[in-house]
Amino acid sequence: MKLLNTEIKNKVLKSMLQILERERNAIIEANKKDLNAFEKEDQALYDRLIVNNKKVDEMIAAVEAVMLQDDPVGKEITNRTLKNNLNIVNTTAPFGTILIIYESRPDVTIEAAVLAFKANNKILLKGGKEALNSNLILEKCWHEALEDNGLSKDWIKLLHLKREETQEFLKNPTEPLDLIVPRGGERLINFVKTHATCAVLVSGRGNNFLYVSEHADWSKAVNVIINAKTDKISGCNALDKVLINKNLPQYEIKLKMLQEKLEQHKVEILVDNKVSHILPQKEMISNRDIWYEEFLALKLLIGEVESLDEAIDTINKYSGKHSASIITEDKAEAMNFMHNVDSAAVYHNASTRFTDGGQMGVGAELAISTDKLHHRGPLGLNQLVTNKYYVYGDGQVRV
Repeated sequence: MKLLNTEIKNKVLKSMLQILERERNAIIEANKKDLNAFEKEDQALYDRLIVNNKKVDEMIAAVEAVMLQDDPVGKEITNRTLKNNLNIVNTTAPFGTILIIYESRPDVTIEAAVLAFKANNKILLKGGKEALNSNLILEKCWHEALEDNGLSKDWIKLLHLKREETQEFLKNPTEPLDLIVPRGGERLINFVKTHATCAVLVSGRGNNFLYVSEHADWSKAVNVIINAKTDKISGCNALDKVLINKNLPQYEIKLKMLQEKLEQHKVEILVDNKVSHILPQKEMISNRDIWYEEFLALKLLIGEVESLDEAIDTINKYSGKHSASIITEDKAEAMNFMHNVDSAAVYHNASTRFTDGGQMGVGAELAISTDKLHHRGPLGLNQLVTNKYYVYGDGQVRV
């Protein structure tokens, strides 16, 4: 796809703002078809599927925010002139064609596309079948905005492929792909990494941990745990595991207090062997593999640790490397935790629910990357470019 100037890209986005507002009711009605066809056995997936007036407002806000951001393409990173008078300029450049695979969440059809397009990338959207009607009308809105401004619909395209066809497309793409972003479970991610013929940027699972130090302010700890667990169970930044230091003053009393508070919010509590001696009526885990699980439900596993080092080791072994938090009034301890926990975002005395592009000031996000190459954390507009060297000479040859 050719390099577009900022003005034409912003005109497309301005058109999209008007179209989304005009089609607001039609978008919500299309979404109702998806909701009515969905079996609610997976509450988290159902929650992600919902598009209401608030969600349309958020889509519009995402498009407007990206429209107002600086164009990330063509920015000078370095500029050097060598002794032989070669001028070497490193600049930001588009990836080319991005494929994103996701389920539920029709808002991804807006956020992923607006970011990719503003960064001058073509994007292929592979949404889940559960959101088909919602995604179709949103694709139609995009195509109208593009064509109204003299651009090809190919810039933003929904892949109408079944699961098996998607797998075949990954193995043998019918067009060049430069980057694939799988947003889904371990099975999808592993399949993409195995069969992709281009770069893969993983938007990994959550399975986020929180450690309560013996130096914690207990009131802060309880408030953060409740928020991180119950605010939005379908979020990849929701809390799944809590580790509590056994040396916390009034440890047993506080564990029982936490149990009572969680039960008020209808949270199912699982416990490890050590905590089960204090909360004997709670289900004790029988298989350590559960420490690897992302629950996406009102469920929380509470475990006991003896030290900061044990907490760090446990988190690094089992977590999804997404977000982790420590509750402590000891700043040196907090920094030790934050330096040594291997997660995209680490927190001191705060909820993991802030790992989000909008909350972190990035704006709309394509995904939360748990990879270490290129970028980690929210993938915003400035992260959807790569780099390119422009070398200016006057007949120089290497000797």
